[in-house]
Amino acid sequence: MSQQRLDQIDLTKIFFLDIETVSQVAQFGELQAEWQQLWEEKTRWQRKEDISAEEYYPQRAGILAEFAKVICVSIGYFERADGYPRKFRIKSFASRDEAELLRDLSQVLQKEHYILCAHNGKEFDFPFLARRYVIHGMELPEALNMHGKKPWEIQHLDTMELWKFGDFKHFTSLKLLAACFGIPSPKGDIDGSQVGRVFWEDNDLERIVHYCERDTLTVAQVMLRMTRRPLLEEDEIFFVG
Repeated sequence: MSQQRLDQIDLTKIFFLDIETVSQVAQFGELQAEWQQLWEEKTRWQRKEDISAEEYYPQRAGILAEFAKVICVSIGYFERADGYPRKFRIKSFASRDEAELLRDLSQVLQKEHYILCAHNGKEFDFPFLARRYVIHGMELPEALNMHGKKPWEIQHLDTMELWKFGDFKHFTSLKLLAACFGIPSPKGDIDGSQVGRVFWEDNDLERIVHYCERDTLTVAQVMLRMTRRPLLEEDEIFFVG
């Protein structure tokens, strides 16, 4: 992005988002032999010596784009930012069919002049989505296409990166950052480590959607605090069906 001051950015030009992902299949044994071998090779140096590739699969497969899929993307946007009453709308794209989800999401991400904002988005959400589009042979939405762009031309914001203030070794969870800013915790009855179980065992995609939407709202609330604006009130938040 350009060197525009953070508090000068028009919040109505930002798409706040969060994604939820799960492994391609429920159990390691469901993978074809070739993919079991690929998983073992991919995670060889990540696993502790006493943890097998099969044991490691439910722990990490859901966050590696080569072995996972997107099941929900929640996008939040301001219709009005500084004027009152403010209106913040959240729309979710969720499906067991990842290709269908990505096609629907493209209709939104193709919109021009929007900045994408997520927590740890530059390390996870944005590249994960881009890789899954490419795997499906789909055209990358312009908002995710970084090829040939100069760093300041890439329209991405990352609340975790902003919080680092140049300290590249520093990781802060969204839950911790929300607590620092006095924002209600985004975590409800589940957390990220439980998404795979809720999807594969409980078959409850709607519960995951609610979890994803809470994270998206929290990213927006964090940005409001970082730009010295008041937090959203309940009557300013609208969920789009």
